[in-house]
Amino acid sequence: MASKADAAVAPFVAADGSTAAGSVRRPLPVEQFLRLRKQLPSMYVILTMNAAALAYTHIGNAPRVLTIALPIVLIAACLVRVVNWMRPIDENAVSEAYARHMLRRTEILATALSLMFVLWALALDQYGRGDEHGHVTVFVAITVMGCIFCLSYLPRAAHLVCFIVLGMFLTYCLARGTVTMAAMALNILLVVVVVLQVLRGSFGSFTALEDSRAALQHERAQAQHLAEENARLAHSDPLTGLPNRRYFFARLDALLARGDRAAPFTIGVIDLDRFKPINDVHGHAQGDRLLQVIGERLREASGPDAVIARLGGDEFGLIVEDSMQSAEAIGVWLCQRVQEPVPLGDIVVSVGCSGGLATWPEAGTSAHDLFDRADFALYHAKRARRGGIVRFSSELERIIRSEQALEAALQSADLTRELAMVYQPIVCTRSMDMVGAEALARWESPAIGAVPAEQLFAAAERLGMARTVTLAAFERVLDDFTRLPPDQRLSFNLAPTDVADPGTVAALIERIARRRINAERLVFEITETSLIGDFAAARAALEQLRACGAKIALDDFGTGYSSLSTLHMLPIDIIKIDRSFAARLDDGEGRRLIRAIFNLTRSLRLECVFEGIETEMQLMEATLAGFHYAQGYFIERPVSLDTLLERKATRAA
Repeated sequence: MASKADAAVAPFVAADGSTAAGSVRRPLPVEQFLRLRKQLPSMYVILTMNAAALAYTHIGNAPRVLTIALPIVLIAACLVRVVNWMRPIDENAVSEAYARHMLRRTEILATALSLMFVLWALALDQYGRGDEHGHVTVFVAITVMGCIFCLSYLPRAAHLVCFIVLGMFLTYCLARGTVTMAAMALNILLVVVVVLQVLRGSFGSFTALEDSRAALQHERAQAQHLAEENARLAHSDPLTGLPNRRYFFARLDALLARGDRAAPFTIGVIDLDRFKPINDVHGHAQGDRLLQVIGERLREASGPDAVIARLGGDEFGLIVEDSMQSAEAIGVWLCQRVQEPVPLGDIVVSVGCSGGLATWPEAGTSAHDLFDRADFALYHAKRARRGGIVRFSSELERIIRSEQALEAALQSADLTRELAMVYQPIVCTRSMDMVGAEALARWESPAIGAVPAEQLFAAAERLGMARTVTLAAFERVLDDFTRLPPDQRLSFNLAPTDVADPGTVAALIERIARRRINAERLVFEITETSLIGDFAAARAALEQLRACGAKIALDDFGTGYSSLSTLHMLPIDIIKIDRSFAARLDDGEGRRLIRAIFNLTRSLRLECVFEGIETEMQLMEATLAGFHYAQGYFIERPVSLDTLLERKATRAA
């Protein structure tokens, strides 16, 4: 299909050398005309010289009108034609119609001039002696021969000249009744007939050569068209008609090859949001149709300075030969167009898109660096600004370097030696006695130093090592579990990826059974985000953990997506109020809201722990609100198990 995207691909492919245009074939009449115009001046020069010589030899024998006046007119006509034919023209601008017109005009003029010259020559033959009569015969012979050769690319005109001149001359000779004159005329006629045969063969070779050239150029044109089509297909995505990944990187390489002084340009990576569920629910055919519609919308932004290509799946590439501001404006417009509803038969679906941008040369000077940075900006957009466009910046560069170093260190880490656990106590609000502790992982890397737990588990998820890190931490918790007093519970945090991974859940249960510990003292804490992806799978995983005796705590309650029906449906034993509510214990409205949450948990017969207690006033208000358990920096910061047990013993004493 012809499109802006095709127009974008075509010039680049031509510049790449794969579709260089061949020479244009001229029609046969044009070739005849162009070759003929190179020979006709010579013909008129021959006529001029022969006419002047014939007139000169008859001066004194024939009237002045035949030797001076009429020759001057004929020679002047010839010189005018010489000047006309020698005037420069644009050969590429000659049309077939113009060439045909000039060929017909030449035939008419050749007929008229040949008639005038032969009549003038026969008129001169009435005067003079034998030499003058012989000169007339020679004039007729060499003039006819010269005209034939000069008119070789216009055979019909050559034949007309021969028939008119020799026909009249032979008739004249026979009318004179002299055998010599008749023999000479007949001899000239026979020679001319042979020459005309040669002329016909020569012109036939010319037309055959032109036909073969035409056929060859037609084959070349077909081969060129096929090459162009293959090049277009090689650089186009068959589903959307947009340029494909190969073209995108070829265009990027071409821009980078311009050198350091070239104008800046921006590349982008755009990824559709919510496409996979549509593809899974409605089928791949509907998914392909959706991509076609999205491709048509994206094509609207394509142009000489903006190229949009499909890189694969639901990912698209953008190259804008302009500033970051222009690229960002195009990216925002594309996101708005993509978000518009798409009718697919009986249903209407809607997707969004996020994008990352990187500018040359600030973000990188190679195709690999530019694409990586645009892709990381896309990753940041999906994580922090879904549905928006994010520019690559020095801050993102810092994040890249730190995350790359973190990932490299994690891949080579000995977690059994480098991973440690700290514990934050959970206390009874009225007695301040410790009833349990929450285990928190700490990684001390020899390469990069101390790493917060959030960064550790985020890197593990990116590298596909979430199960490895979780199980290593759980092994350390189980090692410490036996050192806790038997009346103390131990809480262990599970990431959303852990809850969604049946293999991780099975490995946790297997380790509990192998260690033969009392699972009733274990509490697995999950966040509300664990329930968003696949509620049924999350519920099944929690039921397995609960079946082995462990308890389930819903962490950070009040900030996520849980509803009353969700709490009824999940096997939950404990609710942990998010630390953000602790700051609201100081105002009346906040206390009423917190009291309502407490009443909700009590009606559901769930234990409730208030997290984030950082002041004595907050602890007092939480106690007055009815909360039996609390946790926070005011009570105790996370410490090693040895320190925790030592402080517990000190308080008991």
